[in-house]
Amino acid sequence: MQKLMEIAGHAALTQKCQVRLLMFLIVLNSLFASAVMPLSSASASVSAADRRLIQQLLKESQGFGTLRERLNFLSQRLLGRPYLIHPLIGSPTQPEQFVTRMDGFDCVTYLETVLALAQARDVESYLQRLRTLRYDGGEISYAKRLHYTTDWHRVNVQRGWLQDLTANEGSIERTKTLNVLAGFAPRTQTFRYYPKAKINAVTRWLQDGDLIYFVSARNGLDTYHVGMLFRVGDKWVMRHAARSQGQVTEQPLAEFFQQNRMSGFMLARPVG
Repeated sequence: MQKLMEIAGHAALTQKCQVRLLMFLIVLNSLFASAVMPLSSASASVSAADRRLIQQLLKESQGFGTLRERLNFLSQRLLGRPYLIHPLIGSPTQPEQFVTRMDGFDCVTYLETVLALAQARDVESYLQRLRTLRYDGGEISYAKRLHYTTDWHRVNVQRGWLQDLTANEGSIERTKTLNVLAGFAPRTQTFRYYPKAKINAVTRWLQDGDLIYFVSARNGLDTYHVGMLFRVGDKWVMRHAARSQGQVTEQPLAEFFQQNRMSGFMLARPVG
């Protein structure tokens, strides 16, 4: 681009040629700027059915005054939706696409969808929130997608959208090498978590809508599943997209702990 500008100003060119060349450069510069402009929320392709459902859910949730009430309502409204394996599009060899779909979820996209809906005013603000939850800096690329839960948690705590609940008494520190993702070099990650046996102690101060991440016992991975917690009657339940059940479901938290192997768990609280 700079070289072309030098040519345009060269004394050997006639004034008429300079004008034509400068006009060409202006157009070329405009096209270049458009090509590198950050993608907006409008870059997501939303089906007509999904748009109608998003609008309906936002309208229905307006009557709830607190974030916790909206999280409870919205997470419940999506119960029964199918579990989807790999609902997002993108890989080291495939261009990333900003996917938003309401016909099914995995455990992470279910959380992201409920959290984004609970903080949105309209479809566009929902898309903007969802994109920023999912991508570091909101930049739509496979490299910027927050694949590891500990990264997703850290970034959204830094944004002020989540409160970390795991840096309390009884939690322990662990450093793991994360290396299960294709296209990413292995790296170490240090985080805190509660041992599995601490679950009864921490339920005393949980609130509706708190998030739970289950720490993996597998080498190379930080967590293996996530969900959202609510008190129903005298029990805590977890709403989550469960591959084992093929859908978004509500399950007693104690039952999940009994049935699943884990190193422990992390907790976070949505803020807003």
